[in-house]
Amino acid sequence: MKRRIATESLQQSGMPTVAPDVVAAALTSAEYALFAAVGRPRRCYAGETLFRRGDLGTTMYVIASGAIDLDFGDDLVSKRLGPYEFFGELGLLIGDHARSADAIAASDGELIELRHEEFQRLVDDDPERVSHFLRRAIMRVVLNEQSLIRRLRRRNQDLQTALDSLRATAHQLNQTEELIRTDELTGLHNRRGLAQHLAERRRTGSLKGLGLVLVDCDRFKQVNDDHGHLIGDRVLQSVASILRSVASDGDIACRLGGDEFCLLVSADSRDAVLGFADFIVTTTRGLMQVPRHAEPGEVPLACSVSIGACLVDDARDWNDWYAQADTALYRAKRMGGNRVEWQDDAFAAA
Repeated sequence: MKRRIATESLQQSGMPTVAPDVVAAALTSAEYALFAAVGRPRRCYAGETLFRRGDLGTTMYVIASGAIDLDFGDDLVSKRLGPYEFFGELGLLIGDHARSADAIAASDGELIELRHEEFQRLVDDDPERVSHFLRRAIMRVVLNEQSLIRRLRRRNQDLQTALDSLRATAHQLNQTEELIRTDELTGLHNRRGLAQHLAERRRTGSLKGLGLVLVDCDRFKQVNDDHGHLIGDRVLQSVASILRSVASDGDIACRLGGDEFCLLVSADSRDAVLGFADFIVTTTRGLMQVPRHAEPGEVPLACSVSIGACLVDDARDWNDWYAQADTALYRAKRMGGNRVEWQDDAFAAA
């Protein structure tokens, strides 16, 4: 009763001062009596749904007893209305208005339903009181819409912040995945990156027309022993740069570990694969002959390499290709290194 008196006092002053979206939903005693005189009583029961969001409606409801929950969805704050409060007025005023909330009875109670024709009788019988109600109802709608806009704006800001955070996280994950696939010293793919590349090509059926060039540095241990590991790292980076320069889009250059590298290239013939291999050997020879006056002690820029090469059989897997190229590589090693050797099924049969 105290709440009702306070509500009436606020509304009779013409402007609510606190919680406008709640206070403006309550009728004065005189308004309630007016609506009750023309409206239709209706019982409701706990859990009963009066309407759903999106339903078209033309009826306004006044709560005589009990409570109604309005659920606006989309993470918006729900409202609980009690006696002398009303809802659904836009359906009455506009006609066939899409409901903006689910209306569900929170307890057993009684409602007063007002349709357009009944509201029109009120306008004819007491236009002044109805006009006062309409001004308050419109104010309530405006305040509610402004409150909704503020909540939606805050939610959009929160969503934008969350999206920015997700983008940053995705970027970090991409960088982490790239690091996992990349050899830290040379920037080439490592074994993991090579495996992912091959798995993707097998998934897309694009393993045909490939050649494998397996590269091993000659006497690399001696480079480390004579000049130290820092110079050894520079030599490995030089070999990596050569492989990177010869690789085209769709090719993959990889450091398998230590001083062993490979190049998977688009090539459908023995001559095409050997063209890549010969270029690598010739380029390392040229680097070894570059004058090094700025570096005392004849510090090497590169070392010679041995290469084993073969065509890729897409019906087999990496281990088969590697074994075939490795056979040719060690033949090149036994022959003194600094050369290219080829291996295929015909050679193996011989």
